[in-house]
Amino acid sequence: MEEEKGRVCVTGATGYVASWLIMTLLRRGYSVHATVRSDPEKKRDMSFLTSLPEASKKLKIFHSDLNDPNTFEAPIKGCVGVFHVATPTPAHFENEPDEVVIKKTIDGTIGILKLCLESKTVKRVVYTSSTAAIDFSEKSGDVMVMDESFWSDVDYIKKLKSFASSYWVSKTLTEKTALEFSERNGLDLVTVIPSYVVGPFICPNLPASLEVALSMILGKPEFYNMLLNVNMVHVDDLVRAHIFLLENPNTKGRYICSSDIISIADLANFLSAKYPEFTIPTIESLQDLIDGSHRKAPILSSKKLKDSGFQFKYGIDEIFDGAIQCCKEKGYL
Repeated sequence: MEEEKGRVCVTGATGYVASWLIMTLLRRGYSVHATVRSDPEKKRDMSFLTSLPEASKKLKIFHSDLNDPNTFEAPIKGCVGVFHVATPTPAHFENEPDEVVIKKTIDGTIGILKLCLESKTVKRVVYTSSTAAIDFSEKSGDVMVMDESFWSDVDYIKKLKSFASSYWVSKTLTEKTALEFSERNGLDLVTVIPSYVVGPFICPNLPASLEVALSMILGKPEFYNMLLNVNMVHVDDLVRAHIFLLENPNTKGRYICSSDIISIADLANFLSAKYPEFTIPTIESLQDLIDGSHRKAPILSSKKLKDSGFQFKYGIDEIFDGAIQCCKEKGYL
């Protein structure tokens, strides 16, 4: 099977999207080189990856660090494709100036792309970006639909002074720099721009995006403002889009991957009707938050991805069914 599908590298293997991607790649007959951050004391439980079907024969784990891109040389060697999913998150940014964090993120990605070029075997790189690279600009509140032509304004993000500003800036500049580097050096690279990723998970910890998406069930009102109008995609649709973009050579450039958008009012009604076992906030209790919102999130258009031949499988029902069932099984609900 490996001769047919080949070997691919997935960075950031312990994360929500990357772990689901690894599971799907193994199921489809790929051999996978997975990178994780160094764990000298061996405290991290990797059994959720090593126990996957086919993992004993087709999965190899490497310790790599974005601060030292050369540590990715071994996992990239011999691979036909690279999925660069790893990225520092706001939790990694404590005690470091924004400029340092942003530079490290860009330099780490460019270092990986250089290794892909030098490998002589990598035919395509799929880079996982973020809607943070599209969402933030003066004009974003004035449009109904956003596509791949939109880019976030770094100066606008900095003015927001959010705890996540460094992350938003780093995702914007890293995607832009990666595309420019690849164009200049003849590296075949496509980028995936996912909306909010929700659904089941195999990683041991509750993914941050699920903590927000399920905040009305989990009783975490501090996250409600992030649900005012939220674009969503099922994790399995997102992973299938990654593989689709690797396998289809006619695809080029950026691709938004988002299947649905829902308002907090519609989400509250949906959750209370479908999952009566949970106490969901009433519309009345959310009204002040809804009235105080001055920005209606535009629809993120996946037209380019769908026009390329990709089909979404899941809607809001399946997105939340998978997430809630998984949270119950893992003891989060």
